[in-house]
Amino acid sequence: MPEERNLEGKTLLLVDGSSYLYRAYHAMPDLRGPDGEPTGALYGIINMLRRMRKEVTAEYSACVFDAKGKTFRDEWYPEYKAHRPPMPEPLARQIEPIHVAVRALGWPLLMIDGVEADDVIGTLAREAERHGMNVIVSTGDKDLAQLVTDHVTLVNTMTNETLDREGVIARFGVPPERIVDYLSLVGDTVDNVPGVEKCGPKTAVKWLSQYGTLDDIVAHADEIKGAVGENLRRALDFLPMARKLVTVETACDLNGHVASFEDTLVTRPEAREELRDLFMRHGFKTWLREVEMAAAVEEPGSADEPAPLVDGERNYETILTWEQFDAWLAKIDAAEITAFDTETTSLDAMTAKLVGMSFSVEPGHAAYLPLAHRGPDAPEQLPLDEVLAKLKPWFESADKKKLGQHLKYDEQVLASYGIEMNGVEHDTLLESYVLESHRTHDMDSLALRHLGVKTIKYEEVAGKGAQQIGFDEVPVDKASEYAAEDADVTLQLHRALYPQIEPEAGLNHVYRNIEMPTSRVLRKMERNGVLIDAEKLRVQSNEIATRLIELERDAYELAGGEFNLGSPKQIGQIFFEKLQLPVVKKTPSGAPSTDEEVLQKLAEDYPLPKLLLEHRGLSKLKSTYTDKLPRMVNPLTGRVHTNYAQAVAVTGRLASNDPNLQNIPVRTAEGRRIREAFIAPPGHKIVSADYSQIELRIMAHISGDESLLRAFSQGEDIHRATAAEVFGVTPLEVSSDQRRIAKVINFGLIYGMSSFGLASNLGITRDAAKLYIDRYFARYPGVARYMDETRASAKARGYVETVFGRRLWLPEINGGNGPRRQAAERAAINAPMQGTAADLIKLSMVAVQKWLEDSRVGSKMIMQVHDELILEVPDAELDLVRKRLPELMCSVAALKVPLVAEVGAGANWEEAH
Repeated sequence: MPEERNLEGKTLLLVDGSSYLYRAYHAMPDLRGPDGEPTGALYGIINMLRRMRKEVTAEYSACVFDAKGKTFRDEWYPEYKAHRPPMPEPLARQIEPIHVAVRALGWPLLMIDGVEADDVIGTLAREAERHGMNVIVSTGDKDLAQLVTDHVTLVNTMTNETLDREGVIARFGVPPERIVDYLSLVGDTVDNVPGVEKCGPKTAVKWLSQYGTLDDIVAHADEIKGAVGENLRRALDFLPMARKLVTVETACDLNGHVASFEDTLVTRPEAREELRDLFMRHGFKTWLREVEMAAAVEEPGSADEPAPLVDGERNYETILTWEQFDAWLAKIDAAEITAFDTETTSLDAMTAKLVGMSFSVEPGHAAYLPLAHRGPDAPEQLPLDEVLAKLKPWFESADKKKLGQHLKYDEQVLASYGIEMNGVEHDTLLESYVLESHRTHDMDSLALRHLGVKTIKYEEVAGKGAQQIGFDEVPVDKASEYAAEDADVTLQLHRALYPQIEPEAGLNHVYRNIEMPTSRVLRKMERNGVLIDAEKLRVQSNEIATRLIELERDAYELAGGEFNLGSPKQIGQIFFEKLQLPVVKKTPSGAPSTDEEVLQKLAEDYPLPKLLLEHRGLSKLKSTYTDKLPRMVNPLTGRVHTNYAQAVAVTGRLASNDPNLQNIPVRTAEGRRIREAFIAPPGHKIVSADYSQIELRIMAHISGDESLLRAFSQGEDIHRATAAEVFGVTPLEVSSDQRRIAKVINFGLIYGMSSFGLASNLGITRDAAKLYIDRYFARYPGVARYMDETRASAKARGYVETVFGRRLWLPEINGGNGPRRQAAERAAINAPMQGTAADLIKLSMVAVQKWLEDSRVGSKMIMQVHDELILEVPDAELDLVRKRLPELMCSVAALKVPLVAEVGAGANWEEAH
């Protein structure tokens, strides 16, 4: 490159476009434009580049991509990158529009034949350093850590990680100048560069710390003992080539491509018209609207909507006077929709007290209404009771539309103040969950992912750990900025997320008719709570404690001495050194494993592992339930109130926590006794309604297999019918053992069980298990066809769908290592059934709650566990509920086979079964 004018102190921002292509492709959902073309990677790259432009001020920049074809490394080593699969076709179709987008966003684009993106970046970084510039490299590639100096820093926008010199040392254990040596030793499987076999990061760091450099390690190779030393000596001939391959070239000839920093790499403004066309063509409605509104700022009167604030400008207000309050009440009263959030004293919605609340009706504008901040510097605040009295009509009006992030919590908080919130129109937590159930859905992550905005974290205003203060102690000015931002960002997130859901009929149905109504039902159910018999649990706890002492004594006797029953190390020593039990499997470090799976296997033949399993199970029951549940009774209600997390499980199932009511074991007598402590109050009964064989029925519906459809439609015992098909006998001739085998096959195959898994489960040979599976598929060809088609579809689209249109993402179906990819393939088979079952139980909850309210009965839902609804029913309504409950549950959807719900009633939960 020619001599430049004075560039000292300027900043060069280099984006490793190639490292982000695949990450954006796999991280984003399968977005499609109006023409059906894939747009997920395009969306991710645009989002990342726009965010970098906002966060980093740089006079010079470039987005660098790998060019097609071979590079000089292929000449050095023909096997270089030989095992990389071809680019997925949906990603390949997005490359050209990505390049168009990069240029339209004002980024110089570099793609140089014969030179990898890493080497272009390395050459530009070193050239910039020579001119006294600061360089920021945005990448997810660990190889580029070797470029870090006092003037070169790496940032990873996907993980929000920044690596300066100290950061490299903290992450890798070696400084930047030793990264090449480190990579030479550990190798690079992605680029097919072999290192030293079984030399992982810890070993590489250990050797480099001990000897200094790769050359010194080679010089002392004879001193290194053990198998890894042998591996090192075997690798000596290749190590120079490995070092050559992993070294980023920093003196490539870029003439003809980069004339000078000023001519080629100067940062340019966005080409608004090109972006407008791009966003319109690919269906990016929110960005299109932003571009058009920005144009309207320059041409006043050309748009009806208010212009967005430029460069992240914010207009946040703190409401401290009645005049301000009245003005904002008029705003939210007139608004089409209002983003709303509460600030409280606790994450437990049942006990939380209001500290303040925030509102936003247009992007960049929000207000915080402090109500209960305390401390010597706290300003005078409006009286909480009067404020709530004035806001109550707005909160309770179904015509005043509200949106929030996890509004179920805010609704619970307001319910404690006698306010029944209506008009809940949207929830960004659920929007994100419906769009991409496999991702995180907290506001900070969503803002970063979809808006390119780094939000204020709670710890930044309230502190961390033992030093953390309550939100009511946070100074009002800090609290106001944090809380107003929550409402503002929520509104902006809704505008980014819902346009992706609305055009998709399936997603919109799941969001509008399943998730949003379910949230309301959960809020009521959580507030209802469940009555428990604390004394019964205390008695059980004492009995379990006595049994645990007995088990410890028996274990000491079998082991020939005392040991810590909770210590894997001591258990391993007793099992494999003292008692010489067989090693079932090893941990990653090579030590014999003593995990649950190993204990289960050893317990088949040896008494001590069996005893330890019982001890572990009882200890968990005691600590999790019999000891803990009585302490969780709410003193105001006398009940236990679990929280149902709606946006956790990728399949759509609910997750119960604090306490977890879904993991109480039902196969042991002790577990069933715990359910006896969930009781009905006097004059009431517990009623349980459970879908029967729901996933098998869904399999019959989805697969359309004629034999399965016929068996369910005729009300046959499905396991007996399967046994008859597999063993070639009449249903009357099926033995109990044959039915048991058929049951394992039925349930195993819908979870993707292999012949190995079936053999292990049934205690038979793999050949026999394979024979059973082959017979099953021969008799049920529709199931075999469904599985084959589902795997293929999942690999092509990256997700599977439920009957109702819920998308279940499988990020590792086309990537990851072998076991993880195989697990994703098994999940592809089962997820549509689990997800459809989750949809059905949610639809049932919505239907049952509507009936309870419309009928004005005294019965109420108190729990939901797996495929089961649990109600608390007055004795006078018992017959009515037992009749209506299965009718409602079985009529929420019309499948090709009848749905069946079994109902039971009793004085406690266990008795209701």
